[in-house]
Amino acid sequence: MNDEITGFQCTIALDAMGGDFAPRNEVIAAVEAFNEFPEVRILLVGREKEILNALTENNLSFPKENIINADEVITMSEVPTVAIRTKKNSSIVVGANLVRDKVAHAFVSAGNTGAVMAASTLIIGRIKGVGRPAIGAEFPTSTGAVCSLYDVGASVDSKPNHLFEYAILGSIYAREINGIANPKVGLLSVGEEDNKGNELVFAAQKLLKESNLNYIGNVEGRDVLNGKADIIVCDGYVGNIILKFGESVLTFLKGKIKSYANEGFLNKLKALVVKNVLKVALKDMDYQTHGGVPLLGINGITIIGHGSSSPLAIKNMILKAKKMHEINLIQKFEDELSKYGN
Repeated sequence: MNDEITGFQCTIALDAMGGDFAPRNEVIAAVEAFNEFPEVRILLVGREKEILNALTENNLSFPKENIINADEVITMSEVPTVAIRTKKNSSIVVGANLVRDKVAHAFVSAGNTGAVMAASTLIIGRIKGVGRPAIGAEFPTSTGAVCSLYDVGASVDSKPNHLFEYAILGSIYAREINGIANPKVGLLSVGEEDNKGNELVFAAQKLLKESNLNYIGNVEGRDVLNGKADIIVCDGYVGNIILKFGESVLTFLKGKIKSYANEGFLNKLKALVVKNVLKVALKDMDYQTHGGVPLLGINGITIIGHGSSSPLAIKNMILKAKKMHEINLIQKFEDELSKYGN
Protein backbone atom coordinates (compact mmCIF):
# COMPACT_ATOMS: atom_id res chain seq x y z
CA MET A 1 0.00 0.00 0.00
CA ASN A 2 1.15 3.50 -0.78
CA ASP A 3 1.46 5.59 2.37
CA GLU A 4 1.84 8.71 0.21
CA ILE A 5 -1.88 8.53 -0.48
CA THR A 6 -2.65 9.75 3.02
CA GLY A 7 0.61 11.28 4.19
CA PHE A 8 0.28 9.29 7.43
CA GLN A 9 2.28 6.26 8.51
CA CYS A 10 -0.94 4.34 8.92
CA THR A 11 -4.59 4.99 8.12
CA ILE A 12 -7.26 2.89 9.81
CA ALA A 13 -10.94 2.85 8.88
CA LEU A 14 -13.08 2.23 11.96
CA ASP A 15 -16.66 1.04 11.59
CA ALA A 16 -18.48 3.56 13.79
CA MET A 17 -21.80 1.72 13.52
CA GLY A 18 -20.66 -1.76 14.51
CA GLY A 19 -21.26 -3.20 17.96
CA ASP A 20 -23.87 -3.00 20.69
CA PHE A 21 -22.95 0.51 21.82
CA ALA A 22 -22.24 2.20 18.50
CA PRO A 23 -21.32 4.85 17.77
CA ARG A 24 -20.48 5.93 21.35
CA ASN A 25 -17.75 3.37 22.12
CA GLU A 26 -16.21 3.66 18.67
CA VAL A 27 -16.10 7.44 18.90
CA ILE A 28 -14.45 7.38 22.32
CA ALA A 29 -11.89 4.81 21.16
CA ALA A 30 -11.14 6.76 17.98
CA VAL A 31 -10.53 10.00 19.88
CA GLU A 32 -8.26 8.26 22.41
CA ALA A 33 -6.23 6.59 19.66
CA PHE A 34 -6.13 9.82 17.64
CA ASN A 35 -4.75 11.76 20.62
CA GLU A 36 -2.30 9.07 21.68
CA PHE A 37 -0.89 8.23 18.25
CA PRO A 38 -0.78 11.32 16.03
CA GLU A 39 1.06 9.38 13.32
CA VAL A 40 -2.07 7.27 12.80
CA ARG A 41 -5.03 8.61 10.86
CA ILE A 42 -8.37 7.30 12.09
CA LEU A 43 -11.33 7.41 9.72
CA LEU A 44 -14.70 7.06 11.43
CA VAL A 45 -17.07 5.38 8.96
CA GLY A 46 -20.80 5.64 9.59
CA ARG A 47 -23.75 7.97 9.92
CA GLU A 48 -22.15 11.38 10.20
CA LYS A 49 -24.96 12.95 12.22
CA GLU A 50 -24.88 10.18 14.84
CA ILE A 51 -21.10 10.35 15.06
CA LEU A 52 -21.19 14.11 15.57
CA ASN A 53 -23.89 13.72 18.23
CA ALA A 54 -21.76 11.15 20.07
CA LEU A 55 -18.80 13.53 20.02
CA THR A 56 -20.94 16.34 21.46
CA GLU A 57 -22.56 14.16 24.12
CA ASN A 58 -19.16 12.99 25.36
CA ASN A 59 -17.53 16.44 25.07
CA LEU A 60 -14.97 15.20 22.56
CA SER A 61 -13.37 16.72 19.49
CA PHE A 62 -12.38 14.91 16.31
CA PRO A 63 -11.49 16.18 12.81
CA LYS A 64 -14.68 16.38 10.77
CA GLU A 65 -12.74 15.59 7.60
CA ASN A 66 -11.93 12.18 9.13
CA ILE A 67 -15.60 11.23 9.25
CA ILE A 68 -16.70 9.20 6.23
CA ASN A 69 -20.47 9.24 5.89
CA ALA A 70 -22.16 5.88 5.35
CA ASP A 71 -25.93 6.06 5.74
CA GLU A 72 -26.71 2.34 5.97
CA VAL A 73 -26.08 -0.09 8.83
CA ILE A 74 -25.81 -3.87 8.64
CA THR A 75 -27.39 -5.24 11.80
CA MET A 76 -26.28 -8.33 13.69
CA SER A 77 -29.30 -10.34 12.52
CA GLU A 78 -28.87 -9.80 8.78
CA VAL A 79 -27.60 -12.46 6.35
CA PRO A 80 -24.02 -11.34 5.60
CA THR A 81 -23.81 -11.97 1.85
CA VAL A 82 -27.24 -10.48 1.22
CA ALA A 83 -26.50 -7.44 3.38
CA ILE A 84 -23.22 -6.50 1.70
CA ARG A 85 -24.85 -6.90 -1.71
CA THR A 86 -27.91 -4.77 -0.93
CA LYS A 87 -26.40 -2.20 1.43
CA LYS A 88 -23.61 -0.72 -0.65
CA ASN A 89 -23.47 2.39 1.52
CA SER A 90 -23.22 0.55 4.82
CA SER A 91 -20.31 1.27 7.15
CA ILE A 92 -18.96 -2.26 6.65
CA VAL A 93 -18.98 -2.13 2.85
CA VAL A 94 -17.60 1.43 2.75
CA GLY A 95 -14.87 0.50 5.24
CA ALA A 96 -13.79 -2.51 3.17
CA ASN A 97 -13.82 -0.35 0.02
CA LEU A 98 -11.45 2.11 1.68
CA VAL A 99 -8.90 -0.68 2.16
CA ARG A 100 -9.43 -2.08 -1.34
CA ASP A 101 -8.96 1.39 -2.83
CA LYS A 102 -5.83 1.94 -0.71
CA VAL A 103 -7.29 4.93 1.09
CA ALA A 104 -6.87 2.99 4.37
CA HIS A 105 -4.40 0.33 5.39
CA ALA A 106 -6.76 -1.47 7.74
CA PHE A 107 -10.42 -1.93 8.60
CA VAL A 108 -11.61 -2.41 12.19
CA SER A 109 -15.15 -3.40 13.14
CA ALA A 110 -17.15 -4.78 16.06
CA GLY A 111 -20.16 -5.23 13.82
CA ASN A 112 -21.78 -8.27 12.21
CA THR A 113 -18.89 -10.76 12.11
CA GLY A 114 -20.16 -12.63 9.07
CA ALA A 115 -20.67 -9.40 7.14
CA VAL A 116 -17.19 -8.11 8.03
CA MET A 117 -15.66 -11.41 6.89
CA ALA A 118 -17.71 -11.49 3.69
CA ALA A 119 -16.94 -7.87 2.83
CA SER A 120 -13.24 -8.35 3.54
CA THR A 121 -13.05 -11.51 1.45
CA LEU A 122 -15.18 -10.35 -1.48
CA ILE A 123 -14.19 -6.67 -1.60
CA ILE A 124 -10.60 -6.55 -0.32
CA GLY A 125 -9.85 -10.00 -1.74
CA ARG A 126 -7.64 -12.88 -0.69
CA ILE A 127 -3.87 -13.14 -0.73
CA LYS A 128 -2.65 -15.26 -3.64
CA GLY A 129 -2.45 -18.86 -2.51
CA VAL A 130 -5.09 -18.59 0.22
CA GLY A 131 -8.11 -20.78 -0.38
CA ARG A 132 -9.99 -19.69 2.71
CA PRO A 133 -9.24 -16.88 5.22
CA ALA A 134 -9.09 -17.74 8.91
CA ILE A 135 -9.86 -16.05 12.19
CA GLY A 136 -7.41 -16.63 14.99
CA ALA A 137 -8.10 -16.39 18.72
CA GLU A 138 -5.49 -16.21 21.46
CA PHE A 139 -5.82 -18.26 24.64
CA PRO A 140 -3.67 -17.81 27.76
CA THR A 141 -1.71 -20.87 28.87
CA SER A 142 -0.29 -22.24 32.10
CA THR A 143 3.22 -21.36 30.85
CA GLY A 144 2.41 -17.66 30.59
CA ALA A 145 2.58 -17.70 26.79
CA VAL A 146 -0.40 -17.61 24.44
CA CYS A 147 -1.79 -20.33 22.23
CA SER A 148 -3.42 -19.19 18.99
CA LEU A 149 -6.23 -21.28 17.55
CA TYR A 150 -7.08 -21.23 13.83
CA ASP A 151 -9.79 -21.26 12.52
CA VAL A 152 -12.40 -20.11 15.05
CA GLY A 153 -15.25 -19.34 12.73
CA ALA A 154 -14.34 -17.81 9.38
CA SER A 155 -15.86 -20.97 7.88
CA VAL A 156 -17.52 -24.05 9.36
CA ASP A 157 -15.57 -26.64 7.43
CA SER A 158 -12.11 -26.92 5.93
CA LYS A 159 -10.06 -29.00 3.52
CA PRO A 160 -6.57 -30.27 4.42
CA ASN A 161 -4.86 -27.52 2.41
CA HIS A 162 -6.87 -24.93 4.35
CA LEU A 163 -5.53 -26.24 7.67
CA PHE A 164 -2.04 -26.11 6.17
CA GLU A 165 -2.58 -22.49 5.15
CA TYR A 166 -3.82 -21.66 8.66
CA ALA A 167 -0.59 -23.12 10.05
CA ILE A 168 1.54 -20.98 7.73
CA LEU A 169 -0.39 -17.78 8.40
CA GLY A 170 -0.54 -18.48 12.13
CA SER A 171 3.19 -19.18 12.33
CA ILE A 172 4.05 -15.88 10.66
CA TYR A 173 1.62 -13.99 12.89
CA ALA A 174 3.04 -15.64 16.04
CA ARG A 175 6.58 -14.85 14.97
CA GLU A 176 5.99 -11.26 13.92
CA ILE A 177 3.33 -10.15 16.42
CA ASN A 178 3.99 -12.34 19.48
CA GLY A 179 7.77 -12.58 19.05
CA ILE A 180 7.96 -16.40 18.97
CA ALA A 181 11.03 -17.28 16.90
CA ASN A 182 9.99 -20.79 15.84
CA PRO A 183 6.31 -21.33 16.73
CA LYS A 184 5.23 -24.88 17.57
CA VAL A 185 2.28 -26.01 15.47
CA GLY A 186 -0.18 -28.65 16.65
CA LEU A 187 -3.07 -30.29 14.81
CA LEU A 188 -6.22 -30.64 16.92
CA SER A 189 -7.43 -34.22 17.12
CA VAL A 190 -8.95 -36.77 19.48
CA GLY A 191 -5.57 -38.17 20.48
CA GLU A 192 -1.85 -37.46 20.28
CA GLU A 193 -1.06 -40.53 18.20
CA ASP A 194 -0.83 -40.16 14.41
CA ASN A 195 -3.46 -42.85 13.94
CA LYS A 196 -6.05 -40.83 15.89
CA GLY A 197 -8.35 -38.54 13.95
CA ASN A 198 -10.59 -38.32 10.92
CA GLU A 199 -9.86 -38.06 7.20
CA LEU A 200 -9.28 -34.31 7.45
CA VAL A 201 -6.70 -34.77 10.21
CA PHE A 202 -4.86 -37.58 8.41
CA ALA A 203 -4.57 -35.59 5.17
CA ALA A 204 -3.51 -32.40 6.98
CA GLN A 205 -0.88 -34.38 8.92
CA LYS A 206 0.86 -35.29 5.69
CA LEU A 207 1.05 -31.69 4.49
CA LEU A 208 2.32 -30.42 7.83
CA LYS A 209 4.96 -33.16 8.16
CA GLU A 210 6.34 -32.37 4.71
CA SER A 211 6.60 -28.64 5.43
CA ASN A 212 9.37 -26.67 7.12
CA LEU A 213 6.99 -25.57 9.87
CA ASN A 214 7.76 -26.56 13.46
CA TYR A 215 5.03 -29.19 13.46
CA ILE A 216 4.83 -31.18 16.72
CA GLY A 217 2.00 -33.55 15.77
CA ASN A 218 -1.51 -34.08 17.06
CA VAL A 219 -2.70 -32.22 20.14
CA GLU A 220 -5.88 -32.58 22.18
CA GLY A 221 -8.41 -30.10 23.52
CA ARG A 222 -6.65 -29.94 26.90
CA ASP A 223 -3.49 -28.74 25.17
CA VAL A 224 -5.06 -25.41 24.24
CA LEU A 225 -4.39 -24.09 27.75
CA ASN A 226 -1.29 -26.04 28.77
CA GLY A 227 1.16 -24.35 26.42
CA LYS A 228 2.16 -27.44 24.48
CA ALA A 229 1.75 -25.63 21.16
CA ASP A 230 1.96 -22.00 20.13
CA ILE A 231 -0.49 -22.58 17.28
CA ILE A 232 -3.26 -25.13 16.99
CA VAL A 233 -5.12 -25.61 13.73
CA CYS A 234 -8.60 -27.07 13.26
CA ASP A 235 -11.68 -26.50 11.15
CA GLY A 236 -13.82 -23.48 11.99
CA TYR A 237 -16.74 -25.54 13.28
CA VAL A 238 -14.68 -27.05 16.10
CA GLY A 239 -12.65 -23.89 16.64
CA ASN A 240 -15.71 -21.73 17.13
CA ILE A 241 -17.12 -24.13 19.71
CA ILE A 242 -13.85 -23.99 21.67
CA LEU A 243 -13.78 -20.18 21.42
CA LYS A 244 -17.35 -19.76 22.67
CA PHE A 245 -16.72 -22.21 25.51
CA GLY A 246 -13.59 -20.29 26.52
CA GLU A 247 -15.47 -17.00 26.49
CA SER A 248 -18.06 -18.47 28.86
CA VAL A 249 -15.57 -19.47 31.56
CA LEU A 250 -15.22 -16.03 33.17
CA THR A 251 -18.96 -15.46 33.21
CA PHE A 252 -19.50 -18.89 34.75
CA LEU A 253 -16.92 -18.28 37.50
CA LYS A 254 -18.36 -14.86 38.30
CA GLY A 255 -21.83 -16.38 38.60
CA LYS A 256 -20.62 -19.13 40.94
CA ILE A 257 -18.82 -16.61 43.17
CA LYS A 258 -21.91 -14.38 43.29
CA SER A 259 -24.14 -17.30 44.26
CA TYR A 260 -21.72 -18.31 47.01
CA ALA A 261 -21.55 -14.73 48.32
CA ASN A 262 -25.32 -14.48 48.55
CA GLU A 263 -25.41 -17.28 51.10
CA GLY A 264 -24.20 -15.09 53.97
CA PHE A 265 -22.03 -12.22 55.18
CA LEU A 266 -18.97 -14.41 55.87
CA ASN A 267 -19.29 -15.87 52.39
CA LYS A 268 -19.35 -12.33 50.98
CA LEU A 269 -15.99 -11.59 52.60
CA LYS A 270 -14.47 -14.84 51.30
CA ALA A 271 -15.92 -14.22 47.84
CA LEU A 272 -14.45 -10.72 47.74
CA VAL A 273 -10.96 -12.11 48.30
CA VAL A 274 -11.43 -14.83 45.69
CA LYS A 275 -12.94 -12.39 43.21
CA ASN A 276 -9.97 -10.04 43.45
CA VAL A 277 -7.51 -12.91 43.06
CA LEU A 278 -9.36 -14.30 40.04
CA LYS A 279 -9.56 -10.87 38.46
CA VAL A 280 -5.77 -10.61 38.45
CA ALA A 281 -5.07 -14.26 37.66
CA LEU A 282 -7.52 -14.49 34.75
CA LYS A 283 -7.06 -11.04 33.24
CA ASP A 284 -5.47 -12.64 30.17
CA MET A 285 -8.83 -14.24 29.39
CA ASP A 286 -10.57 -10.87 29.12
CA TYR A 287 -11.06 -10.15 25.41
CA GLN A 288 -11.17 -6.42 26.16
CA THR A 289 -7.42 -6.50 26.74
CA HIS A 290 -6.67 -8.20 23.43
CA GLY A 291 -9.21 -6.22 21.46
CA GLY A 292 -10.31 -8.10 18.39
CA VAL A 293 -9.11 -10.99 16.28
CA PRO A 294 -7.40 -10.70 12.89
CA LEU A 295 -8.88 -12.13 9.73
CA LEU A 296 -5.80 -13.69 8.14
CA GLY A 297 -5.49 -14.50 4.47
CA ILE A 298 -7.07 -11.40 2.95
CA ASN A 299 -5.08 -8.87 0.95
CA GLY A 300 -5.33 -6.23 3.64
CA ILE A 301 -5.77 -5.91 7.38
CA THR A 302 -9.12 -6.57 9.03
CA ILE A 303 -9.65 -6.78 12.78
CA ILE A 304 -12.98 -8.13 14.03
CA GLY A 305 -14.19 -7.30 17.53
CA HIS A 306 -16.84 -8.58 19.92
CA GLY A 307 -20.22 -6.87 19.62
CA SER A 308 -20.06 -5.71 23.23
CA SER A 309 -16.56 -4.23 22.84
CA SER A 310 -15.73 -1.39 25.21
CA PRO A 311 -13.78 1.69 24.10
CA LEU A 312 -10.66 -0.01 25.49
CA ALA A 313 -11.25 -3.13 23.38
CA ILE A 314 -11.83 -1.04 20.24
CA LYS A 315 -8.74 1.05 20.92
CA ASN A 316 -6.72 -2.16 21.27
CA MET A 317 -8.16 -3.35 17.95
CA ILE A 318 -6.85 -0.15 16.37
CA LEU A 319 -3.41 -0.67 17.92
CA LYS A 320 -3.30 -4.27 16.70
CA ALA A 321 -4.09 -3.13 13.15
CA LYS A 322 -1.41 -0.45 13.44
CA LYS A 323 1.21 -2.99 14.46
CA MET A 324 0.26 -5.38 11.65
CA HIS A 325 0.71 -2.58 9.13
CA GLU A 326 4.00 -1.34 10.59
CA ILE A 327 5.68 -4.74 10.19
CA ASN A 328 4.32 -5.20 6.66
CA LEU A 329 2.58 -8.43 7.65
CA ILE A 330 0.59 -8.89 4.44
CA GLN A 331 3.75 -8.95 2.32
CA LYS A 332 5.31 -11.47 4.69
CA PHE A 333 2.26 -13.71 4.28
CA GLU A 334 2.61 -13.50 0.50
CA ASP A 335 6.33 -14.25 0.57
CA GLU A 336 5.95 -17.32 2.78
CA LEU A 337 3.00 -18.76 0.86
CA SER A 338 4.88 -18.42 -2.42
CA LYS A 339 7.55 -20.82 -1.12
CA TYR A 340 4.97 -23.59 -1.17
CA GLY A 341 3.99 -22.92 -4.75
CA ASN A 342 0.65 -21.33 -3.78
